[in-house]
Amino acid sequence: MFCMLAPMQRPLRIGLCGLGNVGSGVAELLVRDSATLAKRAGGPLVLTHVAVRDPQRLREVKLGEVHLGTDAAALAADPDIDILVEVMGGIEPARSLVRMALLRGAHVVTANKELVARHGAELRAAALQGKAGLHLEAAVAGGIPIVKVLSESLTGNRLKALMGIVNGTTNYILTRMTRSGLDFRAALAEAQQLGYAEADPTADVDGHDAASKLAILAGLAFDAEVDAAAVHREGIGGITQGDIAAAADLGHVIKLLAIARPHPTGLELRVGPTMVPADHPLAGVSDAFNAVFVEGDAVGDLMLYGRGAGRLPTASAVLADIVDAAQDIRRGVAGRLLAARRPMRVLPLADVISRYYFSIWVADQPGALGAITTVLGRHGVSVESMIQKGRRQEPIDLVFVTHTARESQVRSALTEIAGLPQVAKIAQVLRVEGPPD
Repeated sequence: MFCMLAPMQRPLRIGLCGLGNVGSGVAELLVRDSATLAKRAGGPLVLTHVAVRDPQRLREVKLGEVHLGTDAAALAADPDIDILVEVMGGIEPARSLVRMALLRGAHVVTANKELVARHGAELRAAALQGKAGLHLEAAVAGGIPIVKVLSESLTGNRLKALMGIVNGTTNYILTRMTRSGLDFRAALAEAQQLGYAEADPTADVDGHDAASKLAILAGLAFDAEVDAAAVHREGIGGITQGDIAAAADLGHVIKLLAIARPHPTGLELRVGPTMVPADHPLAGVSDAFNAVFVEGDAVGDLMLYGRGAGRLPTASAVLADIVDAAQDIRRGVAGRLLAARRPMRVLPLADVISRYYFSIWVADQPGALGAITTVLGRHGVSVESMIQKGRRQEPIDLVFVTHTARESQVRSALTEIAGLPQVAKIAQVLRVEGPPD
């Protein structure tokens, strides 16, 4: 006797755009864990089509009877594809493909952080119009389930701050500089040799990658419409072994932090190398690992830690989104992450309040220290501690850590200090995280 599957138990068809590092991991897990995924998704999930640039290229992943072609647009428009998975990267054609699929009502899973950071509002609008779902767990922090935590698990909290190490390349470089005494260039070369850094590492070491991820996370955490271009960004290329040593002397380590904090006048959004107290949970995140630290009014402090990139960790996050999309389809739910977001002013960097670290090279002569502290005091910047590095040499390195001060006051003071006759150079300025004064 022939028995038809109920409509919501029918196999859901998946189209995959991209079969690179992450895409091949997604295909592998879909085939390998098909039985387990079917149980979790409420019915079978079938990878039916894959779109790639070069179908003739040799690939390790075994696709079996999956159709391999080049027409990603046809795949996005195909009414028989229930879930479109976009892991091709870049803005175009990914933006057009995702938008097309959403408008026709297909659920979309994407690992494309740049796309979501720059065009998230447009894609959410397309999802609402098409009554579809936009799933983006893999777009931030690889295998760490931070999107679901922010959008579901912490909805009963008002978040006071979000800080993260969200770029594994820079974290690996800073770890090697701290533990092995390598300078920046040597640590970067090692990261490139191991595959942690691209041949052109600009997006990582200059903070672009972390800024895109912070825009996505801040939007989720604070229900804000965030433009990635508004995130203040600084890279790690100027960090020296002298800074690493000074941080250690002060009981800190240097990390590239992505920070979001709400203020009455706006949302603080910044990425940059930051001194972190050695006893802070983020200080122990080493090598290519990522972590996101959240302060909630109800839950208190919470940190999620894990591999922020890589073939299978990121593919794991994609698979979790595929299962969520399948469950939504079977329940007839339109989609997730589509709630209206409020415009929120981004706090100008000049208004940011922080503690600061300065390294100032001065001539070894009487009055240099007094001249510097006088200028700092005149601008309302109070010194918490000072270390003098080097004696009987020119120049001497004076290392200062301040109490909390406004960025505009600090920059005005440093501009005046740079013009003092005793000052050879302001070698470094970093922000310092820690308990408020």
